[in-house]
Amino acid sequence: MWRHILLLLFVFFLAESCQNQKTEDLAQMVREWQGKEILFPKDAVFTRFLNDTLDYEIPESEYKIVFYVDSLGCTSCKFQLNRWVDFIHQIDSMTNIDIPVLFFLQMKDRKEMLSILRRENFNVPVCIDTDGAIEKLNRFPKNPSFHAFLLDKDNKVRVIGNPVMNLSVQDLYLREIGGEKGMESIPNTTLEVEQTEYDMGIVHQNSVKGIDVYLSNTGSVPFRIRGITTSCECTEAMCNWRDILPGEKDRITVYYDAEELGEFWRTVTVYGNIPEKSITLNLIGRVE
Repeated sequence: MWRHILLLLFVFFLAESCQNQKTEDLAQMVREWQGKEILFPKDAVFTRFLNDTLDYEIPESEYKIVFYVDSLGCTSCKFQLNRWVDFIHQIDSMTNIDIPVLFFLQMKDRKEMLSILRRENFNVPVCIDTDGAIEKLNRFPKNPSFHAFLLDKDNKVRVIGNPVMNLSVQDLYLREIGGEKGMESIPNTTLEVEQTEYDMGIVHQNSVKGIDVYLSNTGSVPFRIRGITTSCECTEAMCNWRDILPGEKDRITVYYDAEELGEFWRTVTVYGNIPEKSITLNLIGRVE
């Protein structure tokens, strides 16, 4: 019963946040992956700080989390290691169960990845999956938002989706792992934006245009961004993921990749500790 509830919740959250994707397609994808066993490469080699090869085997545990980063696009943007560090600490604080997080990285820039790991002093073992072996074994969905999985003790998928990029998915992870006690209670603050509708004007076809959106914390406790979703893959939002302290403001940069001619309307939804749980920004313009 609980698994079916998670399935319905997940489909609802995704359908709500991805307006251009048909709900039935999302439901079909979730059904396909729900309960599916994730296979691991037999020759997977784990390292610490990309240097020291470790005698490390895929652990047997009640739960485990798997996250795969491919070599396409901005690796650091996909990885969001600082958010993973926070999420791992959150899991550790709510349960006495050892829940390993397995990172499989198909990196294209070793120097960049080493810098990311050292900056966060991240000494958790990571697998440098140069050939994308784990993806070849499992044929993950094309959308990188679905390259993270919560697995049970039999390595079968309980939840699919990136918990550090989407508040709704993160809540599903925490509910599955810790029940209702897994839901973190963060005091609410108030947030203001300069405007909720942004006119991007004329955007040339096959070009990318970006705008900066500023969030101001007008409350008395820090504002924590817990996830950002966009209405389609042609829109991307980037931020530094730091808490915004009371009285301060920070920036989110939104990029629109103009592919189709004509008028467009896209949305970006920011989740965090405000009474409404989220705030939605509207982007309009015309592609010529």
